[in-house]
Amino acid sequence: MSISSAAREASRARDYGKVIELVRKSARLTQTQLGQACGLSQSAVSRLEKRGPGAYATDILAVLAAHLSVPASLLGLADAVARDGYEHVERRDFLGGVAAAAVTPALSALPDPSGGAGQAATLRLGTASYRRLDASTPSRELSEAVQSHLRLVQNVSRAANDDRQRARLAAVGSEAASLVGWLSWDMGDHGSARSWYASAIKAARAAGEPLLAAYQAGSMAQFEADAGNGAQALNWTRKARGFLDARRPAVADAWLSSVEAVAHAAAGDERAADRSLTTSRSLAARLESEEPAPWPWVFQFSETKVAAARVACGARLGLPGWVLDADTEALASGHAKQRALLVLDIAAGHLAAGRVEAAFALASRALESGVQYRSGRIVDRARTVRRSYRTASPPKVVRDFDERLHDVYL
Repeated sequence: MSISSAAREASRARDYGKVIELVRKSARLTQTQLGQACGLSQSAVSRLEKRGPGAYATDILAVLAAHLSVPASLLGLADAVARDGYEHVERRDFLGGVAAAAVTPALSALPDPSGGAGQAATLRLGTASYRRLDASTPSRELSEAVQSHLRLVQNVSRAANDDRQRARLAAVGSEAASLVGWLSWDMGDHGSARSWYASAIKAARAAGEPLLAAYQAGSMAQFEADAGNGAQALNWTRKARGFLDARRPAVADAWLSSVEAVAHAAAGDERAADRSLTTSRSLAARLESEEPAPWPWVFQFSETKVAAARVACGARLGLPGWVLDADTEALASGHAKQRALLVLDIAAGHLAAGRVEAAFALASRALESGVQYRSGRIVDRARTVRRSYRTASPPKVVRDFDERLHDVYL
C-alpha cells in the first residue's frame, strides 16, 4: 500500500493513531470494518485514532499494521522490538510486539470483511508469535506446532477464491516455511533447513513479492555461510540481489552486503570480506535519513549490525583483531541463543590470539545456553571452536570443556 506524506509526518510525530486513521481511510475501510477484522470494537478504534502522540499498546498496533499492510517501522514497532531484545537480522519479527498468545489455529476464524486480507494478516500474526516464542523455547518444542501452522496456511490457500488472496497467503506461507527452516537450522538438521528455505523462496516468488524473495534467498545464504559453504552462500547472495527490482530499499543492499561478507569469510577470502563490510557500513551509515523501509524490511539495520558481521568474519578467518577490537558488550543484543552464538565467535577470536583460558571460559558459558535450549547449532559451533585448538596437553579449562561437551545429548 502506498503511504501518504501526511501519514509519514504523523509517524515522525509519534501520532500512530493518526497513521492508522489515514491508512484506514485510504483503504476505504470504516472503523467498524477494521475493528471487526482485528478483534476490536468500533469505539476502541475511534479512541486509538484520536489518542495523539504518546505510548501505544504494541500488540494492538501490530494487529492493525498486519491488517492494513503498514510497515511496522511506521508505527514505531521496530524500535519496540529492539528495546525488548527480539530484534535480529535473521528477521526475528516481521511485525514485532505481537502477543505470544496469538498462536492458535482458531485465529483464522476471525471476521474477514476485506475479502481475504484479514485472514492472511491473522495467519501472519500466528507466525510472528511463534517467532517470539523461539526466544525462550527450544526449537524442538516449537517445530511440530509451526509445521502444523504452515499446513493450516497451505490448506487455507488452496481454498482461496481469487489470485490476489492466494498471493497474500503465499507470502504468509513463505514466512512460515522460513521459520521452520530456522528451527531446523537451530536443531542442526541442515538437510531439512535447506529444503524449508527453498520452499520459502518458491512461495515468496509465487506471491510476487521481490523483497520477500530476496530476504529468503539472503537467509539461505546466511545458513550456508554458517555451515562453512562459502561458494553456495555467495551464489545465494547473487540470487537475492537478482530478485530485487529498481524499487529496492537501501537497507536491502546494506544487509545483503553484510551477508556477503560472512560468505566471503566462509570461503577464506579476507579481502573480499573486507570490501563487502566496507560497502555495508557505508550504506548503513546513510540509513537513518532514509524513509521508513517497506515490508518486510521492518527490523533495524545499523552500523552495529555491520560490526557484528565483522566479528563473525574474524572468527571464521582467524583474525583476532577483527573480533577483539569490537565493542562486544554493545553487540550482545538479542535473546540468549543469539548471544551464545556471538560469544562463541568472540571465543574463536580469543583462541586465535592465543588466549586459551579466556576462549574456553567463554565457550563454556555459551555451551550452557546451547544445552539449556537444546540448540544443535550452538553445540555444533562449540565443537568447531574446540576442533580449532590442538595440543597434546590441554589445560584444565579445556579438559573441563571436553568433559561437558562429551556429556551433551540433545
